[in-house]
Amino acid sequence: MKPASTADLSLFLCIARHLNFSRAAVELGLTPSALSHALRALETRLDVRLFNRTTRSVALTEAGERLYQRLQPVFRDIADALEDLNNFRDKPSGNLRITAGRAAAELALLPLAQRFLVAYPDVHLEILSDDALVDMVGTGFDAGVRLGDRLQADMVSLPIGPYLRSVVVGSPEFFERHFIPQHPQDLKKLPCIGHRFPSGALYRWEFERGGVQLEVDVQGPLILGDVSLMLAPALQGIGLAYVFEDMVKEHLERGDLQQVLGDWCHYYPGLHLYYPSRRQVPAALKAFIEFAREYSASPATTASPTGSG
Repeated sequence: MKPASTADLSLFLCIARHLNFSRAAVELGLTPSALSHALRALETRLDVRLFNRTTRSVALTEAGERLYQRLQPVFRDIADALEDLNNFRDKPSGNLRITAGRAAAELALLPLAQRFLVAYPDVHLEILSDDALVDMVGTGFDAGVRLGDRLQADMVSLPIGPYLRSVVVGSPEFFERHFIPQHPQDLKKLPCIGHRFPSGALYRWEFERGGVQLEVDVQGPLILGDVSLMLAPALQGIGLAYVFEDMVKEHLERGDLQQVLGDWCHYYPGLHLYYPSRRQVPAALKAFIEFAREYSASPATTASPTGSG
């Protein structure tokens, strides 16, 4: 068996993380065909098949799975050793990969990132938008941004934005055709724009007033997998939308949308930056954490909401 190089094994690990040649090729800066050819050459040198490949799927073989489990901690130790060198530089540098839902990225992460990159120009920041919770270590991310109540137990987290509020909105044209709801249960009689999580579950709209909490299964002509996409159909009068207040503030001020059930729409802890607790923190991430901590301590972020109406 001919020995495999570190580059060969790094290529194998990238494919194993993604189980998708197109995504792995993007990360490695190769074409999918070049990546496939390199993998075949590696399997030939090792004289063992590492992946079962069809036109529709990629899966590790038993040998590939064993190699993947053995190599992951080794390459992580190598990455940590190289990352230690960052401590000897005047300013952190290197790559920082963060996963975030699209709404989280727009509302909190991008404004923070813009300021951070000015302060740390040697850091290369990559933000990938995905509403699904990912295996951060297995997929090569350093950190993520999600709502505080969606974090895994083994994560370290800190808030990076103010309290959030979701509001029910509809266009003036919508309310010309439909009645204005006075209670969350009235939503069952109105067309609403639904939201399906990456897990496949439909979101039940959550409300609270005077300590009374309600969850409502809404119905309607449209279901979307991204909260950010709800704005356009709401403006068109297709249905009521339940979205972050910051996403529709300008439309509410202009009268393009009208808010209802305001006294039932409560504030809740907002977005959090989170990262694995059982891994050495890279210097670039340390700098980002400290930057986010200072940002979250600003008056605009720490101010408590005074009401929900």
